[in-house]
Amino acid sequence: MTATASDATAPDATAPDAASDAVPAAAHFRFFELEVLRTRRIGHSFLRVTFGGESLAGFRSGGYDQSLSLFLPPEHEEHTVLPSTDEDTWFGAWRAVPDADRPVMRSYTVREQRRTPGGVDEVDIDFVLHGDASPASRWAGRAVTGRRIMAIGPAVAENKSVRFQPPAATDALLMYADETALPAAAAILDRLPAGTPVAAWFEVPHPDDRLALPTRADADITWIVREGGTGKERAERVLEVLRAAGPPVAEAPYAWLAGEAGTVRAVRRHLVQERAVDRRAVRFTGYWRLGASEEELLAEAYAGQAASEDSTSEL
Repeated sequence: MTATASDATAPDATAPDAASDAVPAAAHFRFFELEVLRTRRIGHSFLRVTFGGESLAGFRSGGYDQSLSLFLPPEHEEHTVLPSTDEDTWFGAWRAVPDADRPVMRSYTVREQRRTPGGVDEVDIDFVLHGDASPASRWAGRAVTGRRIMAIGPAVAENKSVRFQPPAATDALLMYADETALPAAAAILDRLPAGTPVAAWFEVPHPDDRLALPTRADADITWIVREGGTGKERAERVLEVLRAAGPPVAEAPYAWLAGEAGTVRAVRRHLVQERAVDRRAVRFTGYWRLGASEEELLAEAYAGQAASEDSTSEL
């Protein structure tokens, strides 16, 4: 799921390959109507939107980095209305809607799903805010109780949109995430078994984005506050921090990397070439790409040109 802000400098999506995830196996995914229950600012750049709705009784998040596809209404509409939710016709019908009226499709991470004591199902989704630079940030910044959107989400917990799949022999976890992937990283940390050795590097745009991340794991988290620069300079800054740190002593580490595509690939190359991590044990996903807009990346995905991850590709 690859998505970026319209100016390619302030990403807001938290999961890549939006188009491919939006054409799910019928048995695993279906449409849900989500209603905004409340919002809460949780950091300088982060807004948590809590959704409810009767249809969430059938929602089955697999946890970890579970993604779903949101359909956000155009600016002139209060709620999302789709021309079709039929599994065989919705995609073509949605694509046929004129650009100005077509709901914006973006992929995000389920930060948490829970059932309240009153028996109501709720889902939290964390958005990165950067003004009106992208449709998702603009919508989230104006979200109020009662607004309704549509989503394609999991109807079974074991589904292909949970990418975090460490092998059984894994004895330590290595993580890199920028702000777009931080909600997914936080959800992973939430579910790790007690005592799991973790070395994590999280890159954020502002000091107040260094969030408290509850976990039972034995997690050593290093925060990298971005200092600007080009894509290459940003990647080099991340690599400098990684090279100065010692990962957990492990025989079979598993790496989960997500964020800006160029930086993710640089981190993967570092782990495989400089730290001798088995490339088959590295899960890397480009959530966005510096210099490309969300719409450009979605167009690539429609055309089958996007390749956000490939665990067997040459470095």
